[in-house]
Amino acid sequence: MSNEIEKGHLFRDKLAEAQTSPFRTYMDLTVGSDASFAHFALYEFLTMFLGPMPGGLGFLLRKKLYRRLFRHCGRSLILGRNVVIRHGKHIELMDGVTIDDNSLIDARGAGDDGVVLDDGVIINRNCMVQAKSGPIHFGPRTSIGSNSVIISTAGVELGEAVLCAGGCYISAGAYHMESKDAAIMDQGAYSKGPIRIGDRVWIGTGAIILDGVTIGPGAVIGAGAVVTKDIPENAIAAGVPARVIRTRD
Repeated sequence: MSNEIEKGHLFRDKLAEAQTSPFRTYMDLTVGSDASFAHFALYEFLTMFLGPMPGGLGFLLRKKLYRRLFRHCGRSLILGRNVVIRHGKHIELMDGVTIDDNSLIDARGAGDDGVVLDDGVIINRNCMVQAKSGPIHFGPRTSIGSNSVIISTAGVELGEAVLCAGGCYISAGAYHMESKDAAIMDQGAYSKGPIRIGDRVWIGTGAIILDGVTIGPGAVIGAGAVVTKDIPENAIAAGVPARVIRTRD
């Protein structure tokens, strides 16, 4: 069973229907239409001058001053260079969160549940974490490998101590394509439901987790696997599409 994603809920639709000025459109993209001009000015200052700043001084200033961009920011935050934050008032960072260089954390479609990175979460270099029209939650000590992409259109939930290797792709949501005459992007989006990944799961390099999939606690997903169906607890799955090859003793 699939759930339709209302037209206009995706940010691309909002841009297409926008009647505002380019300035207001940019402000909506970065901090949200409900943000004050003072908050927007702070965002621009911090990202322009502190975002690319190298060395220990850049690290210290981002740690102290970027916290004002978030709905909640715990202790011991580590922010690398050129980290892009969008709609920070819908982002919660708990204690000990690390976000490495050149990563994107975008909560523009996360709603009230927002994007939540729990204690000790690590987002490694060049990652994209984007809430298009659903929330995102990473449990404590979860680690996302470099160059990974996580996109939520109906929700993405990762449990505690999930180990995600580099170059993985986790994406909830798809487009209708029944009409041959209309562009696929104009036919509307839907989702089979959120992606849920249980505690202590290991996801190998380059694996792809698709819409509506649940992976049970303790499972292992092989490198390069494409997961299209649920994987049970403690199973080891590999292949395209992924199939269970054995169960951990």
